[in-house]
Formats: sequence, structure tokens, C-alpha cells
Amino acid sequence: MEHIWTPWRYTYITNVDRVPGCVFCMLLENGDDRSNLILYRGELCFIVLNLYPYTSGHLMVIPYQHEHSLAAFDVATTTEMMELTKRTQVILQGEYSPDGFNMGLNLGRAAGAGVKEHLHFHVVPRWIGDANFMTSIAETRVLPEDLTQTYERLIKHFI
Repeated sequence: MEHIWTPWRYTYITNVDRVPGCVFCMLLENGDDRSNLILYRGELCFIVLNLYPYTSGHLMVIPYQHEHSLAAFDVATTTEMMELTKRTQVILQGEYSPDGFNMGLNLGRAAGAGVKEHLHFHVVPRWIGDANFMTSIAETRVLPEDLTQTYERLIKHFI
């Protein structure tokens, strides 16, 4: 059995509850999509870059509705969430040419949710060998571009 460790996220996960309010709701209320890395606002969901990405292009599709359980959403919301997820896969494939993707939900702290109170769907491009020795030995991720560059590469696909 292979184990995947993410020790660089420990500081984030143990401090996220210390921020008052919901980080996703605060992003929406701020109104400055560029500085908040929001790529797209749909009717029921939005797309934002992950502030703590596993790889370049790691983004999230998030319903506006503040709920923690997938079962709490209506069909229209889950349909838009999946349609936007499909769209992001196509965009990321064309822009980054990854070897694969990790996509999914982490429901609850035990499942790895960093923001457990507001459901969000991760889309993570993956490349063969992207989890290299730096992650294992130095507890460090090596990302080839900063979030501003990632935003600039992707925003043109959502305008």
C-alpha cells in the first residue's frame, strides 16, 4: 500500500478554524475577484484557485450556498458544480497538459477538509513524478509558477 503524506498542510489545517467566518463566503463578499483568485462566477457556483495548491492549476468549484454536506444541495446546484468541474478539466488539460487529475470532495475534518463547513470540489492536475523527493524529505512543494501566473493563464478561458 502506498501512503501519500501532506505535512506542509498541517499549519493551514490547524489554523483555519481560527479565522472568523467562512473563507469562501468572505471571498465572495470582498468583490475583488482578481486579488481573491476567483476565475469565474456562475449562477450557483464559482471557481477559485486554491491558495495552498498541491500542483499548479489546482482549483476549486464551490457552491455559493454555505453548506457542509453534498446532500444539502439541490439538483440545479450539483448539476452546475459538475458541469463547471468538467469545464475546468478541459481548460486545464488544454493549458497545462497534465498526465491525469485528482478530483473530489473532502467532507469533514477526518476526510481531510481544510474548510469543513463550506463544501468545495477540488480539481488537481497531476503529472507523473510531481510528488518528488522535496515533498518527502523537505516537507516542501515545488510549484513551477506562482498563483498570479496561474490566474493569468486560466482567466482568459473564463471571460
